[in-house]
Amino acid sequence: MSSTPHDPFYSSPFGPFYRRHTPYMVQPEYRIYEMNKRLQSRTEDSDNLWWDAFATEFFEDDATLTLSFCLEDGPKRYTIGRTLIPRYFSTVFEGGVTDLYYILKHSKESYHNSSITVDCDQCTMVTQHGKPMFTKVCTEGRLILEFTFDDLMRIKTWHFTIRQYRELVPRSILAMHAQDPQVLEQLSKNITRMGLTNFTLNYLRLCVILEPMQELMSRHKTYNLSPRDCLKTCLFQKWQRMVAPPAEPTRQPTTKRRKRKNSTSSTSNSSAGNNANSTSSKKKTPAANLSLSSQELGALQSCSLNPGRDGALCHSTAVTPSVQFKEKH
Repeated sequence: MSSTPHDPFYSSPFGPFYRRHTPYMVQPEYRIYEMNKRLQSRTEDSDNLWWDAFATEFFEDDATLTLSFCLEDGPKRYTIGRTLIPRYFSTVFEGGVTDLYYILKHSKESYHNSSITVDCDQCTMVTQHGKPMFTKVCTEGRLILEFTFDDLMRIKTWHFTIRQYRELVPRSILAMHAQDPQVLEQLSKNITRMGLTNFTLNYLRLCVILEPMQELMSRHKTYNLSPRDCLKTCLFQKWQRMVAPPAEPTRQPTTKRRKRKNSTSSTSNSSAGNNANSTSSKKKTPAANLSLSSQELGALQSCSLNPGRDGALCHSTAVTPSVQFKEKH
């Protein structure tokens, strides 16, 4: 049986770096295999830049990572954002782990418009511990992944629900210390809690505080403000959003429509009356709603005070604004 690109052990004839430039239109499980290989290439000198590059390669910019498990004091659920994901993986190795990889069995895939969901009910996170003693820990649970359906195929959501775990100690180590009861008692104690080290658990508890502070950290990094000023500006903006009045553009169209309806109804009522009453109402209504300029107002006043021979001219001057108002409407 010949190997195919879908095979995790497939080797390209064009060299090991040929696949990096081709689209990832393959099974999503292959991305987990590549992530395992990247974790195996980690060295003791891997710094924060290496972990940031690792997260950028396999996680989206708005990705979230969720862990659910049950401890002695009850069920726990931790969700961290993209900026805290690199530090999460680094804490795993800081707790004495020398190797980390994931095994997916009988996973189910579902394709959507812009994403691919992988649901694996039999996922095993394997960690090899070198201290405090040589132990292999198998953490079993359900892993649900959501990949973006594009060339990069990066992880958008990661949700690992831990059900149980096993700590395996080699028989050779037990045989070496068979005559030492103190060492045997130490070997019988668990070195993890639900498969997670104390370093990782403490970091997850810290993330409960760090996650809401991401806005403050980003503002401090962008504007170079002091922590107190960052907190003041964030609180002030949130206060503005809470106190801000409701949007007025939604009310303005309704008032305009009501005015138009009233004007149409008044004109229809006036047209239904007699001709004399309609002309008088037409003369009175514009005068009440019309804002005249100072020159027109002075002309009207002069006409009313001097009605003599200029009566006809004054009459035409007084009617002119009403005629203009009628033409506008």
